[in-house]
Parts: sequence; C-alpha cells; structure tokens
Amino acid sequence: MLDRDILEQVTGVFQALKSSFTLHAEYNPKNEKAGELQDFVKEFCSCSPHLTADLKETTEDLLQFAISKEGEPTGITFRGIPGGHEFTSLLLAILNADGIGRNLPDEAICSRIRAIGAEVSLSTYMSLSCTNCPDVVQALNIVSLLNPCISHVITDGALFQDEVESFGIQGVPTVFANGELLHVGRGDLGTLLGKLEERFNAEDAPEPEPVEREYDVVVLGGGPSGSSAAIYSARKGLRVAVVGERIGGQVRDTVGIENLISVPYTTGAHLAEALKEHLGKYPIDIFDNRSITSASLRGTIKEITTKGGETFKAPAVIIATGASWRRLNVDGEADYIGRGVAFCPHCDGPFYKGKHVAVIGGGNSGIEAAIDLAAICSKVTVLEFADSLRADTVLREKASSLPNVEIFTSMQTMRVMGDGKKVTALEVKNRNTEEISSISLDGIFVQIGLSANSKPFEAELDLTPRKEIVHDGFCRTAIPGVYAAGDVTDVPYKQIIIAMGEGAKAALSAFDDKVRGVI
Repeated sequence: MLDRDILEQVTGVFQALKSSFTLHAEYNPKNEKAGELQDFVKEFCSCSPHLTADLKETTEDLLQFAISKEGEPTGITFRGIPGGHEFTSLLLAILNADGIGRNLPDEAICSRIRAIGAEVSLSTYMSLSCTNCPDVVQALNIVSLLNPCISHVITDGALFQDEVESFGIQGVPTVFANGELLHVGRGDLGTLLGKLEERFNAEDAPEPEPVEREYDVVVLGGGPSGSSAAIYSARKGLRVAVVGERIGGQVRDTVGIENLISVPYTTGAHLAEALKEHLGKYPIDIFDNRSITSASLRGTIKEITTKGGETFKAPAVIIATGASWRRLNVDGEADYIGRGVAFCPHCDGPFYKGKHVAVIGGGNSGIEAAIDLAAICSKVTVLEFADSLRADTVLREKASSLPNVEIFTSMQTMRVMGDGKKVTALEVKNRNTEEISSISLDGIFVQIGLSANSKPFEAELDLTPRKEIVHDGFCRTAIPGVYAAGDVTDVPYKQIIIAMGEGAKAALSAFDDKVRGVI
C-alpha cells in the first residue's frame, strides 16, 4: 500500500525515536477497507523497531487504530486510513508523542493546554484532500498529547457518510467537543486553544503567572510583512520578537501563487514554510499561537499583552497583523457555518457535488471559486454587490462561458435561510429596483475579501473607515515608535510582494529612528 520511497522516507524520519509505540487497530473484516487498514498499519510499523502493530477483528462497525506510547494511551485515534495530507498528521503524532516533533509549542502554550481541567472528548471530521484539515488535526493532537484529560478522534468523513449526514456536516474540518460543535473550517492551535479555554476552563481557574519579555523591536504578525520586518530588523543587530497567530499568516490559506516575482509558482503552505525557515536563520524569538488582548503604544516603551498573561515590551513595535476573511454579517450566516455557509471552495466544494450553490463576491477569489465549483456543482450563482465584477478579464470571460454559471451584479445579500439543519435559501435585494427575493439553493460560498486585523489598536491609532491603520510613506504611524505594514494598513493593492516590501520599509524606518534618537 505504501510505496518503497515513502517507506524509506518514514524509516529515516523515525530513526531518532526513543520510545516504543503501538498502533492498536480494530476493524470489522466485512468492511471493504479492512484489508487496506491492516496493510497500512503493518507497513507503517515496519518502518521502525520502535513501532508495533496490534491487529484485532471485531463484530462492531469499526475501522480505526489508536496510538499508545510505552503501553499508555496517547489519546489519539484515527478512524480510517490517514493518507493524503493526513499522513503527515500521523507522522507528527508519533514524533510529538516522543518529544521530537517540529511543531511542538513553547512552554507558555503548553501550560495553557495543561491548565484545561475538564474531561474533553474531541472529534474531528476531515477530508484527505483538504489542505486546511491537517492544521486542525495536528493542533488538536498536540492538545491531546499534552493534556491527559483530553482525547482526540480523527474521522475520514468519506468513509463514514452516514455520520456526516446525521450531523449535518457540510464543511471540513468540523470539530465536536463532548458531542457539541466547537469549530468549523480553517484554524490553528491558538484559535482552537482559545475556544477550548472559553468553553471548558472553570471561572475559578487560577490566572496564569504574568510574564514580561523585553526586546528592541516587537513585530506583531508572522505573515509576509511581519516576517520581512523581523528579518530586516535582525540583520541590523537588534533583539527581535515575532508575536502572532501563525507564521505565514493568511498566506497559508492560498492554494496557488503565480505572481511572486522570480518564483513562477508556489503554494501558500510552501511559502509559509519558506518564511519560517528564513526567520530561523537569524536570532529571532518567535511566539506563535498568540492572540493580542491589549496594546499600550503611547509611552516610550510600548507594551503588548497576549492571552495567557504574557507582556512584550519594546521601544519599537511594527504592526503587521494582516487581515482576515470578511463575513457577510447578515442574519443566519453564523448559524449555518459548516452547514451550508462555507469559505473554502477547495475543501468544502465536494460536499456540494451535483447541487446548486451561490458564490458571494465578484472579485478574483469569487470568480475563481465559481469556476472551480462549476466543475462539480449543478449550478453556480454569482452575486456581486457592485454594479460590475471586479475580477480580471480572463476570469470573467471564463466564468461567462460556463453554461451552469449565472452572474448577477448590484445584488445585496440580506439573509441566510435554513431549516435548522442546513441552508435552504438566500434572501437578496436588487439594489437597482429594491426588489427582495429568495434563491433556493444548497450552499453559499463567501468570497468578499479581507478585513484588517486592527481591533487591538483602534483606541490609539488612526484608522480609515475600512479599519485600516493610517501610515505614511515610511510606514510610520502618528505615534513615534509605532510602525505598520502590509494588509492591516491603508497601503493600496493587497499583494504578497507589496506586503514584503512594506515590512522591510517599516523595519528600516524603525532602525533609522533609533539611530537618529527619535525612539
């Protein structure tokens, strides 16, 4: 089942293993995938003398394996055969359990995970072709490994369609905690940990010990802009920290990148890893999986506080927090996320094969989504608020040529409608005639651009009506020592290459101000 090259690569990866692991497989021999599961587990375990296969037939409807370390459960169970993107999740589960994984969090995050005192059973439904699923699966596997009160079951939704339908799942990854919906869609360890803390931490739980860290420059955000700012600052010999949710930022959600000059093609995941590798070439302290709770910027020394009690101090702060996908913010949208309202056509599109869907947004992302969905959906309705589409000509022409794509402009989304389990219709208004009507459909893909992540700074910095940070041509804000770069600012044209240049500019401006004694 696993080809020779993969087996050799896994053997090399597992050479550093120190502990003994067992994959406890349980399967009903009548299941058509039972033989495949047996072969997978046996071949995988053949890659290291530290791995043992324990195969057990059962009359129950099971197709799964659990991982134990030195005879003790790790809390991680895979239902199905973790191929595709999830093969890496299995590798990391073993490596992280052995303490040698490359994505283990720092001690501050580990402490927050261990502080969750409730018994929590996590269940994630994923797709082997989903590019967002591994981030969620791997994050929750780490949570399970670090906290013995928490277990995590990963289910390949394609093999358990009856469960997918009974739970009304229409998007992946979908995470349940103790049987209740916790999360749908893309996510990272910081986001998921925050949701677990909010739901399961007792009100009388002890507050974490406050920690203060001092630097010359604190960069907020680890996307293209923040990474560039950190590298340029470090090259000037400054003590630099990067504080943010994840290295790569929004780039990780981009499938294909073809306009990064000198790089004809790459993916968001590859670019994010390249940014991380480049940051690692310099003495830069990275604090990822952090959520900023407050910022005090007007003093000589700026202070940034994150959830978990950490405070970062520096005379110079570069804000490069980027932007997040915008939501419609209409009635019904939040109620049906993961049950008809989706944001990623690549991951969630297969749930709507042969069905009628709407794409909200006529920019490049919206029209690209419509073209992709037209290949699997019976009908795609594109709704654009403006009087004309904003997408590139080549995309508009392609979409218009598809027989199952219809495009309407000057249309305002008013309300998402459903039957309590799934989306059934969308209420819209024609902005020219003021006529309100409803469109019967099965799914809605929201593609209306990005919203600046500026909320922690809105009390102290000037913002545009779009909540973007106002800055000058040198990336300086109105407060000395505070700089802003990339998509969180009012810089025109939100592009990766522009964000990188703005990050470099902000770092050089901060260094220039330091040399001149401004900060």
